[in-house]
Amino acid sequence: MTKPFQSPEHPARLVVINAGVSDPSSTRMLADRIAQQSLDRLAGAGLATSLTIIDLAPLAIDIAKAIVAGFPGDKLQAAIDSLAGADAIVAATPVYKAGMSGLFKSFIDLVDNDLLIAKPVILAATAGTARHAMVADEQMRPLFAFLRAVPVPTSIFAAPEDWGAPDLGKRIDRAATELAQFVASGVGRAIVNAAWDGYQHQFAGNAAQAERSAADVNFDTDLMRLAAGGSSSGS
Repeated sequence: MTKPFQSPEHPARLVVINAGVSDPSSTRMLADRIAQQSLDRLAGAGLATSLTIIDLAPLAIDIAKAIVAGFPGDKLQAAIDSLAGADAIVAATPVYKAGMSGLFKSFIDLVDNDLLIAKPVILAATAGTARHAMVADEQMRPLFAFLRAVPVPTSIFAAPEDWGAPDLGKRIDRAATELAQFVASGVGRAIVNAAWDGYQHQFAGNAAQAERSAADVNFDTDLMRLAAGGSSSGS
């Protein structure tokens, strides 16, 4: 199979979402470790790479305004555009009150439902106690499944006692390997290219292939024929 990324002109774009707000931030530290290992594994698979980090803390006011006003400002839109162009994602959040960060969830609430279709995601969370170890799988995994992204099998959680343990590094390496193999296979892009018209989309949305004019709209689908008063091909 021909690899989808073979030169610096067409790198595999890794985007990190960091919802950590403290300085220093354990969430950012974990995200950085995962990102570096992912870049190493992508390079090991023969892929040129690029890295973009979206720190949500400086965007907190913009995110709140966008939720109220219904549209993002320039800085927030730039972050969403970076996410739209990602070939792989690392999503990292601190855990508060047994749940993912409200800042993290608010940012994701502003993302179009079709923005992340078939994009592989490493799910990562940090907390002050191991009691929150299942948040990544119980809360983040269904969230990204709803967005039709592809969370890799291995999620990453780090409590204070994990930082010095070798098992954390092993989990990070396993997740990075899963991410790199998914990107190297080209399956994500193949899914989008083959099945894009079968998904429900937001017109003029932020997704890379979103319809933005009448010329972009495919009217020859079951849904569009039904909307026009006709019948679906299967009826």
